[in-house]
This record gives sequence, C-alpha cells and structure tokens, in this order.
Amino acid sequence: MAQNRASHPRRTGTVHLVGAGPGDPDLLTLRAARLLMSASLVVHDGLVDPAVLAMARPTAKLVSVAKARSRHTMKQEDINALLVREALAGNDVVRLKGGDPFVFGRGGEEAEACHAAGVPVEVVPGISSALGASAAAQIPLTHRDHASIVSFVAGQCKGLSEQDWSGLAGKGRTLVIFMGIATAAQISEKLIADGLAPDVPVAIIEKATRADMRVLRAPLAGLAHLVESQKVQSPALIVIGSVAANHDSADNTIRALALEAMQ
Repeated sequence: MAQNRASHPRRTGTVHLVGAGPGDPDLLTLRAARLLMSASLVVHDGLVDPAVLAMARPTAKLVSVAKARSRHTMKQEDINALLVREALAGNDVVRLKGGDPFVFGRGGEEAEACHAAGVPVEVVPGISSALGASAAAQIPLTHRDHASIVSFVAGQCKGLSEQDWSGLAGKGRTLVIFMGIATAAQISEKLIADGLAPDVPVAIIEKATRADMRVLRAPLAGLAHLVESQKVQSPALIVIGSVAANHDSADNTIRALALEAMQ
C-alpha cells in the first residue's frame, strides 16, 4: 500500500485568478463564466455582484474575503495562504475579483505567493471597472477633442498625501480614481493644490452596470460635498477631466441630482 501511495502523489490544484468585471454578469468572459460554473471552491471579493456569484454551481463553497477601509474580513497574507493551502490539498480554486485581477486587484501578490509555493496559476482577465463604468455611463476616457492620455490611480493607499499627482489630470488628460470615495475631500484638495483648476468636471459612477447605477457630476471643488450629500457608496469610480462632462439625454435626471447637491 505504501508503494502504491508513493506512485500516486497528491495532485496540486490550480489557482484561477478570475476577473468578475464591473458587476453585470453579461460582461464576464466566457472563460470566467465556465470556471465559475464548474468550480468547487470560489474565494471572492466582497464587492463582486451577487448576480455573478449566483452563477456558481449550487454545491460550490463560497468564501468571502471582503475588504473595507481599515476593516478586512481576512488579511492579504491570509488570503494568499488560503489559496496556496487549498491548491496544495489538490483543489482547483477560483479567486474571483471585481474588475480585472491585475488592476488594483492585488492579483500580482497572490500570483507571486502561489508561484513561490509551486502552485500553478491561471489569470483570466476581466473588464476593468474603469472601462466598464465609463462605458456604462457613456463617458469616453479618450476623445480627440478632450483627452489622449488616461491615468489610473488608487485613492485609498499608503502615503496618499505625500504622493505627487501633478500632471496626472488637466488639459488633454483623464484621471480615473479607484477606491476614492472615502478620501474624496483629500483628493480634491490634493489635486487643486497640485495646480488643477477647481472647476474641472468630475463624474462619480456608482455601482456601474447594475440596475441601481448612478452617475453624479460636479466640479472638482464640489467633489467631497457631492459624495456626502448623495451618500455615495462603493463600488464607485471617480473620473476627472473634460470628458466627465459628456453625457447622453438619459443622464439628465441623474445630472440634476448632482447640480442640486452642489447648491
């Protein structure tokens, strides 16, 4: 029996880092949908839309590793250890992340931990929240008349106040801020102090691609007031630049909310 066990070593599972996109299940890639529907274990972010999680097979074990500002269900080091442990036990794991795993999703850290432990990794890209949200709001991140450069930054990170954001926004540029709702006041003050005009258009896209999505607009100086008065909640993305003033006729009611908030 011992000899038989030695000839059949335990299989190592694969960790699939899967992008869940901005929210709408229809925006999943085919590969992501297939993995989700076949997985026995799904380790997911807290902001992954319930409609996406509902696609998992009924017998799948769902493990939430939700993160909130200064309050994490599980520390990143523990998430890394969980993925490695399950894979080494022979389980294939779907690590489901909002947006794309490699755009502010800490997918790089998780891939590194798996590689260090000899665990195979597959990365399944997802529609980044920046692309999905801007498309849903019909805000072009680039436009020949407005912007030819786009920058992505995290609005909730270590040393935010010490970072130099000068040149990231302004004429011919679009700045997209992830995770910036809790620090909206500091972001507005920082950008204005770095030379950005207080009247630069800003759009907040809340719960993009979902049924309760909102698009709120204000000048940069009114960003913090807009967030507070409209009780904006995550997931939400902030777009700064002249393209943020673009809107279609269906957006008029939402835009009126933003104007009311500014008064």
